[in-house]
Amino acid sequence: MLCELRIKNLALIESLELNFDQNCNGGLVVMTGETGAGKSIMLRAIHLLTGGRASLDWVRNGTDLCEIEAMFELNPKHYKLLRKLEEGGFGSEPVVVIKRTITSSGRSRLYVNGSIATARSVSELAIDMLSVAGQHDHQQLLQPALHLDFLDTLGEHWSERIGLGRLYEKWQEKKAELLQLRVEEQEKEQKRDFLKFQVDEIRQAGLKIGEDELLAAEKKRLKSGDVLIKVSRESYRLLSVELMDGLARMRQNMDRLADLDPTVEKLAENIRGYSYLAEDYVQELRDYKDSLEVDPLRLEMVSERLDLIRQLKRKYGQTLDEILEFAVKGEVELEGLDNLDKRIGELDGVVAGLEQEVCRSAEHLSVKRGQTAEQMEKAMQQELNSLAFDQARFYVKWREVERVPETIRITGWDRGEFFFCGNPGEPPKPLAKVASGGELSRLMLALKCLLARKDMVETVIFDEVDAGIGGEAAEAVARKIKELAMHHQVFCITHLPQIAARGTLHFKVSKEVDGGRTQSAVVRLSHSSRVKELVRMLAGDSVTDQAEALAEQLLAAGGAVS
Repeated sequence: MLCELRIKNLALIESLELNFDQNCNGGLVVMTGETGAGKSIMLRAIHLLTGGRASLDWVRNGTDLCEIEAMFELNPKHYKLLRKLEEGGFGSEPVVVIKRTITSSGRSRLYVNGSIATARSVSELAIDMLSVAGQHDHQQLLQPALHLDFLDTLGEHWSERIGLGRLYEKWQEKKAELLQLRVEEQEKEQKRDFLKFQVDEIRQAGLKIGEDELLAAEKKRLKSGDVLIKVSRESYRLLSVELMDGLARMRQNMDRLADLDPTVEKLAENIRGYSYLAEDYVQELRDYKDSLEVDPLRLEMVSERLDLIRQLKRKYGQTLDEILEFAVKGEVELEGLDNLDKRIGELDGVVAGLEQEVCRSAEHLSVKRGQTAEQMEKAMQQELNSLAFDQARFYVKWREVERVPETIRITGWDRGEFFFCGNPGEPPKPLAKVASGGELSRLMLALKCLLARKDMVETVIFDEVDAGIGGEAAEAVARKIKELAMHHQVFCITHLPQIAARGTLHFKVSKEVDGGRTQSAVVRLSHSSRVKELVRMLAGDSVTDQAEALAEQLLAAGGAVS
């Protein structure tokens, strides 16, 4: 239950603290005021606290920060909600404090029990904490696509519906995969021939890693054969004849010097080593010189090989590694094509099995929905009778759908729609075609009452759900809201004195100008103030003894306390 609400710098509200402690065990809180006084700001605050999207326009002009904070006391038996709190890291105590801050720069933060929370996590908590029925909600009744949602919520079918949806999505995924395989099967011969050609072309080339670099070097050497032979011969002659003869004489001279002067022995030894090393170089140069030849045939072969490699690179990759990897992938794909028939057969069995599961699940859900629809028609009839709709009738109609796999949807085979008949003797028709605004308001109220009894949501907020109704219907709506408030905490923003008179707590929302600025104020009314407010709602500015007497009578009949 909502026990406290604090607002700072939200739209026209500068600072506001509301305490509903007397209402924390249930009851009806009513809020009244002139049109445009700022009653909708209260709903805006709740919207923000439940993870709704914020707008910079909602931060009060001239301020840097908007803050909204609320304290809820939970039913200790609401195990699902308490488990959500604990799993979210927000503690396990049956007290929840939600805070929302919005800066003038657009930054927004949400906190649950002092810990930062995401809008999604807060929204999931709020679903189990409160229910809001705004002025526009009755328009949902005009959308047949949403009627199945109402029915599944009332019958508590959502877990089965979600399970069916997951099965359906898996079934569709496997069907798409099977279709793709069958398309590949139609094209597999052409694809196999092309892949085989590509793989054979690469494998027949007999490529080796690094081969292209070696061939490029060899080609360069072969193209320069004449020059290499000429230069190597000249170098060999210089090294083997002129230099080696001189080194031999130098070695002899150094030996004589070392005999005569032992201090030269080290130098002589180094020169001897150098001369022997030169002899090794002469041998290597001779071998290199003798290996050289001008071979036009080999040059042509190397050039052709390099051309082949360049062609393969253009087709399959920038390097030999990439080309060989392309061949491996092609071989794997070829193997897959060879096993395509087997894969199609296996997947066909999987799809058929999923199809049977989906159909069984959809059929099971349809049976439950049918039972819920019958119960809903009876329960709605009772609710409508209590709302001065004695002659009205409410029906759940099912569109005829052939029960075959092709017609199934993610929600099943069922195409349900709500029908309504407001007058005896008239055939039931879709709500969108026969229900007036006032009738829709009462239908939505009846539906909300059914849903509120079904779930464990403790706080229900009605935003001018009484729009478009008056007279006997208004009295009936007031009784119904009061009845709901006997086992729920109910907030009602209303223009009907019949509802306002039944409130456990009564707050008035007004708009005033202070210091040249407009701001909304919310004041809890005493008994005498309530009488004045009811007189305003009944007679406007025409304050009469009769109006005051009627206001007193309404308060007494409604059993309201301030």
